[in-house]
Parts: sequence; C-alpha cells; structure tokens
Amino acid sequence: MRVSELTIELMKIDSTSGNEGRLAGFIADYLDEAGWKLDFQKVSDTQSNVIAYREPVPDIWFSTHLDTVPPFIYPTEDAENIYGRGACDAKGIIASQITAAESLWENEKLPVGLLFTVEEETSSAGAKMANTHPLAEFCRYLVNGEPTENKLAIGSKGTLRLKILAEGKAGHSAYPEFGESAIDKILEVLVDLKNTKLPSDPFFGDTTVNIGEISGGLALNVIAPKAEAGLAIRLTTPKKTIIEAIESIVRGRARLEILSCSEPIKLLPLDGFEQTVVRFTTDIPYLTNWGKPLLIGPGSILNAHTENEFISKQELSDAVMLYRKIALSLAEK
Repeated sequence: MRVSELTIELMKIDSTSGNEGRLAGFIADYLDEAGWKLDFQKVSDTQSNVIAYREPVPDIWFSTHLDTVPPFIYPTEDAENIYGRGACDAKGIIASQITAAESLWENEKLPVGLLFTVEEETSSAGAKMANTHPLAEFCRYLVNGEPTENKLAIGSKGTLRLKILAEGKAGHSAYPEFGESAIDKILEVLVDLKNTKLPSDPFFGDTTVNIGEISGGLALNVIAPKAEAGLAIRLTTPKKTIIEAIESIVRGRARLEILSCSEPIKLLPLDGFEQTVVRFTTDIPYLTNWGKPLLIGPGSILNAHTENEFISKQELSDAVMLYRKIALSLAEK
C-alpha cells in the first residue's frame, strides 16, 4: 500500500484520545501480515501501545502517537492533499514511518522498530508506560514523529500546565463593599502576568503563556466566592524559574496548582538536514530510556488540531525518504 493510501486507511478509523483500540488493532494486523513481531503493551483496560520489530532486535526505532484530538473528521482527498483528522498529527507520520521501515528491511535488511503510543494529546500515559518496556534497553536512537514540515527539530519547548485559584467572599452585588470578588482577584493576577516578560532563552526563544480557561462565580447578582484560570506555559527555561516568577506575580492573591510539566529539551542534530526548533511538546521527555532522541515529521503544526487539517501527498513521500536517510545515517554511527 502506498504511503498516501495507508494514511487514508488509518484516518478512516476514529482514534481520538481514549479511543485508540481499533486503530491499534488495524496497525497490528497490517504489520503481522507483513511478518513483524508484535507486542501490545497495556496502558489501561481499553488502551495499548503498539510495539513492532523484526529480529534481531533493532537499536533504531521510529515512534509517534496513535491518538488524535477531537472531533473525528473523516478523510477526503484531491490530487495533491489529504484532509481530515490525523492527516499531519499523526496518522500521516505513522504511515510514513511504517513505509520507511518496510523499505529499509526490504532493500537494506536494516531492522527498525516501531513504537506507537496512546494518549499523547492528553497525558502521555502511553509514553510513560512505554518507558518501562524491556526493549527500551536495546534502543540507541529514537526518531519521534511530529509535524515539523520535514525539518529536523534540534530542540522543543517544554509545557507547564497549571491552575490559578482564587477565593473570595460571596455577597449581594448591590453591596460590593461587604463581599470580596474572587473573579476580580483572578483578573488582576492575569493582567499582571500578561504584562510581565517571563525569562527567555537564546536557543529556545521566548516563554509564552496561554490562558486557556477561566471559570468562577455563582450568578450575575452574586459576588463571586471562587474563580480559577487554567494556563499552558511553553517553557524555555527549567520549570523552577517560571514557577518562582509566577509566584512573585501572584503575591498571595491566589494559589497555584501544578497539573503537569515537561521540561524543554535539546535533540540530536544530524548533518544534511534542514533544522528547526519547535515550540510544542512531544512524548520525548517521557521516553528517556529509549536512546538519543530525534524529532522530524511531515506536515505543519499550524494545521494540526484545526478543522482544516491536511497533509500533502508529496510531503508524505518526502518523509519516507527522510526517515530512510536518517535510519541509514544512524546505522553508521
């Protein structure tokens, strides 16, 4: 099956986070028929990572994730592009990696493993579980796939997810002097945060803040006793530096609740590839036992997670050749 055809077949299967089972089964059947050894690594009652390889156990592995963000968007195509959920994030990458790995085996007899994880879009639960797999000790190089426009990423920002929570005192809105608005506190903190330049890094760039959620209050005529805001901060420095900076901004007006964090990470560069530094976070920080990490994949992150997500067929074909080139280069190291 050509890489574009395989991409479409993968995209026909709904694998939004938590619903990866049918896609994992399809890939397993596809690889089993081609003679791969398979291992389903259970992550939850309904979710499993797919791990596939040919013997001898390889020391180079391709990896990406099975899940997509909602909603499921059925694929369509024209002469140049494939449209729909997962086109570039990351079913086109799965198809490119499988096609490249098959080609490397058929033409060079170079075994390259495949590691496809669940829940990358939410908690990276699949990657955290994969990091405990015994095959990790055989891996020297892990080539992770995300939409980098087929450029080799030599660094990726980290992500700090947190909540800012404020408490006040409920009261009648006609008598604000007898209450204390938690919403006012949250807004004051957020304004101060947006007006503060957080630490940056010459390699990774600026630390950026996205206020993704704000909630609070009881009714229009009630002074809000509670409020909270959810933030995603793209890290360019260690989290400790940013947390301390935010605490100095909050100054006791609210409290912080840290939800999750992945630190910024530098990745293995290779000569002969166009390079970039990406702002998004991947599974790589949770796959530390899987050798030295690289990051590259077809498609643009600016199209991912949108209603118009797409991938060009030419870029998919180019990705197959790039994954081949990377594996052959790493095999010589």
